[in-house]
Amino acid sequence: MKGLRNFLDQLSSQMALHTGFSVVLVSDAAMKTYNRDFRGEDRATDVLSFSYEEEDGEEKPYLGDILISVDAAARQQRKTLLAELQVLSLHGLLHLLGYDHQADQGEMETLEARLRREFQLH
Repeated sequence: MKGLRNFLDQLSSQMALHTGFSVVLVSDAAMKTYNRDFRGEDRATDVLSFSYEEEDGEEKPYLGDILISVDAAARQQRKTLLAELQVLSLHGLLHLLGYDHQADQGEMETLEARLRREFQLH
């Protein structure tokens, strides 16, 4: 999807990222398997992030992988499928960067909301 690729390039530039990451589009069935195997939850979800772990403390050459269920994105899209994939990519990238909306007292949500406004992803 060229539109998603362009968005990811713009987002990387906006966030001054110097390392790579991948976005993999999967089905609900595949997502359920990953969610069960890696998080112990036997259900599909919309997005999962898997950080690359660097042990020596240097800058990561690769941030990690973002898996997005296209089926879930299609069900919950507000505007277009592309817009929903962009929102989920942004969310997943913030997790790769170390943000955790379940533990950071709203820091991730605030940043995500600001970036969604900047990219007009309301």
